[in-house]
This record gives sequence, structure tokens and C-alpha cells, in this order.
Amino acid sequence: MIDKQLVCERFRRSLGSYEKHAVVQNRMASNLSEMVCRESGELSFGRVFEVGSGTGALTGELLKRRQVEWYYANDIVEESRGYLEKLFERFPVGEFGFVAGDIESGGVIPRGLDLVVSNATLQWIADLDGFFRRIRDHLAPGGMLAFTTFGPMNMHEVSTIGYSGLAYRSLRDIERLAEKYFDIGESCEEQVVLEFSSPEAVLHHIRATGVNGISRSSWTKGRYRQFIDGYLERFSTEEGVTLTYHPIYCCLKKRNS
Repeated sequence: MIDKQLVCERFRRSLGSYEKHAVVQNRMASNLSEMVCRESGELSFGRVFEVGSGTGALTGELLKRRQVEWYYANDIVEESRGYLEKLFERFPVGEFGFVAGDIESGGVIPRGLDLVVSNATLQWIADLDGFFRRIRDHLAPGGMLAFTTFGPMNMHEVSTIGYSGLAYRSLRDIERLAEKYFDIGESCEEQVVLEFSSPEAVLHHIRATGVNGISRSSWTKGRYRQFIDGYLERFSTEEGVTLTYHPIYCCLKKRNS
């Protein structure tokens, strides 16, 4: 089970450093926005809902490309709202609403939505089938759900050494769940390998992006040394060490009844 309170605490702590260090997530936001515009063919959107808005990377990328009449956002961290409000000073929308909290705990989702978007969030959702079903029910006819998440190779260096991580779903597993409720438009995946100067730099990067909300267990000196030595032994390069990201992209369209 995912400790959502811990997830909230870690992401709240990393809000100030997230934008600078989340280079892959920022790239994913840009790519997803391009995909949404390509798949929808719309020049503007009426009612948009974002799940996991964070510091507004996806919000900004979408508003750069399309006008939005009504933007409603959710994030488990309440302070996310302030980041979006600053964005709306640059990219005005007709109306803005925000609700803080875990989207799986019955948070309010508006109805009659034209577009639901989410960037680098769905890996934290335990009941993905239930999420898909709920979003389908809140989309208007012809509405779209577009999201990114991460696949099984994500941060495999860390899990290979024996440290716990999320149970990432494959693209095919996600498609099997989604096609119960949606027509699958465009979907794809990639692997992005980052290089860091040392395993210590990898840990700093993970903390700075808040993605360490997996376990509350503390590290002993011995466990820390074991991690560093194991990382150097298995994942060293001429420049330092690697850390792999495995982004998945999906655009889904509500199936006509």
C-alpha cells in the first residue's frame, strides 16, 4: 500500500527544488502537451481538469499552446495552488478552481469535462482501473484523458541494488485497463538515461524531486554505504553513474456508449 500522507510530505518538501531538478518530468509535460494538441485537433478547450498539478509544468505547457476557458486542478499538496495562480497571471483562463487532496479518496471531480490531463502522477494511484472508470464518467462525450506515467524500468538502478520502489505497470498493462473504458489514441514509451557524478548525487536528485515517498524507514550508516558501493559497482560510467527513467505517454478518448 502507498502511504499517501508520506507522499504528500515528501512532495511538499520538494516544491521549491522540483522545477529545477525534475528535468525528465518537465520534458514529459512538453511532449504530452504536443500529443494532446495533435490528438484533439482543437484550437481551444472548454473545461479542463488536471490531476497532480504540482508546480505547474504541464499546466504551463498546455496553456502555451491552447486557450482554456475553465481550468480545474487537483494536487495532494495544497501549496500547489500558488504555483498555478502565478501561471494564470501569464496565461489567463476564464475560471480557475483547485481542490487539494488524494484523488483516490473521493476528491471532487467536475462533470462535463472536455479534457483531463496528468503528468507523472498515475504511478501513485493504487486502483488505476477505478480511476479510469471514474474519469470516464466525468468526461463529456468525445472527451479525452491524456497522461504520462512511468514503466517498469523506471529507476531500475535503485531497485536492482535491493531498495524498494513503486510497482510500475507496463504500457500494455495500462492499455488493457484503459481499453475497458476508452478508445486508445496515441500511446508510446521511451527510456531516458541521466548521468550523475556519484550515487550521492542520485540520492540528492531523488530527494529534490520528492519521488522518495515510498518508505519511512531510516538508513543506517551500513545500509547507506552498501547502497553507495553497490551503485558504483553496477552502474558506473566514465562520467559517473546512471539513473534511468521510463516515461509512458497515453491519449485516450471516451468511448461512445
